[in-house]
This record gives sequence, C-alpha cells and structure tokens, in this order.
Amino acid sequence: MPPGSLSVPARLFLLAYDTGKDRVAGAPDLPLAIRAAVLAELAERELIHEVDGIVTPVLGVRTGDAVLDDLLELIEESRPRKWRGWITHRARSTASLVRQSLVTDGYLRAARRRVLGLFPSTHYALERAGYVEVLRGEVLGALTGPAPPDEIRREDATLAALAAAGHLRTVLRARERRHHQTRLAALTVRAGPHLPPIARALESAVKSAEEARSSGGGA
Repeated sequence: MPPGSLSVPARLFLLAYDTGKDRVAGAPDLPLAIRAAVLAELAERELIHEVDGIVTPVLGVRTGDAVLDDLLELIEESRPRKWRGWITHRARSTASLVRQSLVTDGYLRAARRRVLGLFPSTHYALERAGYVEVLRGEVLGALTGPAPPDEIRREDATLAALAAAGHLRTVLRARERRHHQTRLAALTVRAGPHLPPIARALESAVKSAEEARSSGGGA
C-alpha cells in the first residue's frame, strides 16, 4: 500500500513508535488516541453526528474499511454515549484492528517471542522506520513551520491535534504542548468542525487515565 493511502488512525499508530527502540513508547493511552482518530474519520465522512451531545450513527451504512465499519457497528448496537464515552469504551479492540491492518499492509511485522523464556508474546517491529520519521517530520512541520494554519493539509492538522491531545510523547512532550498550545488550537480548527469536540474529549480521557495511574502508583 502506498504510504499516502494510509488512514489517519494508522498514521497515528505509527507516530507512537520510537524508531530507535523499535516499539511504541511514551504513549500509554495510545488506544484512546486511535479510537478518537477513528471517530474523527467517521465524523468527517458524516457517518456519525453529535445530536444533543450524543454520538449518533447513520444507520445501516458501511464503508468497506474493517476498522471504520467495526466501530460503526458497535455504535449502532450499543447504548448511546458522548464522545468521551466512545473514546474509552473497548478502545483496545480498535487499536488492535489498526495494528493488524499495518501488519497486513507491510508497515509492521509480527514476531512471536517468549518473555523471560516462558510467556508467549508478540512483538510488532517496524518495517518502514524511514517512513515514520518522514511522517513525524511532516506533523512537526505543520506545528512549527512558517505556513499559516489554514494552509496546512487537514490530515496533518488532524494528526498534530490528536497526537497532542493523546499525549504522544514521540511527537510532543508536555512542555512542547504547552509552548505550542495556540498553534495547536488553530490546527484543531483547521482539521474541521468535527474535530474540536473529539480532541477535547480525548484530552479529558487521557488526563483521567494519567490521574488514575498516578493515584494507583501512589497507593
């Protein structure tokens, strides 16, 4: 599959990779960010809408994309939820589907191994580390480059906004997020009218997850 045809959720997954360590790093809440990216793609296609604060699907419509259609079906069959509810509900299932699509398309390689020589595990190694570095450069260029936000490609704006809201430290650390918060707000708007509420819900969900881990560690 040509790199330019990768979906936004797939690109976001790859952005979480530390190419030096050949693994996802600094992104403990990556499943939440991936779910938010899938919701954003569905919203951009006008297959889901926010109605009185509730995420509402267009019934019976399918895209032919396994990741998108899996979430559409889940939304149709489940109780009503707001954006944050859909970002957190069974988010790992969506992340697993996106990861599998990257294996199928040749961006990741699944390798079986044993932890401590005993417990079976699967390591997902990068097959195209150079592409990930180029992708990261494009996203950082959207954030720090001279072009005004309204000239940035909407996909790049979406990736920058969701990487920041999802606290992907391979893209932006906390200090950098604070430093670029005005630009990030403009890029979130540039991504489209559907993205600001999704990005806010993602930020809220990630902060709650971080607080829960912090309090659990303190206990």
